[in-house]
Amino acid sequence: MTATALLSELTVRAKVTAHARTTTCVCGTSTLADRPDATVVRHADTVAKAHAPSTPLAELAPRLATATRLPGILLPPLAPTPAALHDRLVTFWPYGTPVDPENPDAAPWEAAAALLARLHRTPAAPDLPAMRGPAKAALAVDRLRAAPPHPATRPVLAAWASLPAWARAEAPMPDTRTLCHGDLHLGQLVRHPAPDGPWLLIDVDDLGTGVPAWDLARPAAWYACGLLPPDEWTRFLDAYRAAGGPAVPPDGDPWPALDVPARAVTVQTAARALTKALAADREPDEIEQSLIDACARMGSAPPELTGTFAK
Repeated sequence: MTATALLSELTVRAKVTAHARTTTCVCGTSTLADRPDATVVRHADTVAKAHAPSTPLAELAPRLATATRLPGILLPPLAPTPAALHDRLVTFWPYGTPVDPENPDAAPWEAAAALLARLHRTPAAPDLPAMRGPAKAALAVDRLRAAPPHPATRPVLAAWASLPAWARAEAPMPDTRTLCHGDLHLGQLVRHPAPDGPWLLIDVDDLGTGVPAWDLARPAAWYACGLLPPDEWTRFLDAYRAAGGPAVPPDGDPWPALDVPARAVTVQTAARALTKALAADREPDEIEQSLIDACARMGSAPPELTGTFAK
């Protein structure tokens, strides 16, 4: 089906579901995302999400089941099984208030860290698939390889080649039991009930078992690249440790645990940024270049050394 038809039909589904939940709907529809891998529509207090066309039901179903049984950590879906919309699986969710991108000082780093620690300490269901962090990083690198050639591509691919096979989705992860989010960033938190309920994690598409340090990798990588202030990184790390998170030691240097995931996420982010710049026929901007430069620094030292590419 065309993207326009999908958006139109998903909007109808969101409206019908919202009206079934209340007799006093404050009607209003907005498109929250419209990408090849996800289309998300909100009607009043209901959100409908069409997942990527290739999403297997056998993987999405246990992810939804996990969100259903962990309502204090993950935003639970309105229904435990997805609906079908042509070639897409569709899920329905209550609306939650997202993090305000215009107010970075109010970023809920402590809440995010505490939720992650609780998630990582929760036993995973036996049918839960592997978390998709390394696979998504590999996809970003594959897209860069298919993009037009550019001098910046070489250090990004070299940094990728230096990573161990598990971080490149070419071998099983060394941890296959810990429950992980798989794609943690501040856009994955909402307050529910809106507008000022407790913070919860959203987006189960990458949820699964794996190396819990991957869930700390994005803020770690931002800190390492100079894109996240040290005090915000410290707030996040300290809160995770205070909540008993198992991804890093309870004290001392966290970087032996974080180094490989942080490198992998840096490469992933740099690959995405460079691919986007090449598609727009422009040179990387300052932030994008800082990620590419970080990849170049990775080539000077092997992974799993403390703070090697970072600070």
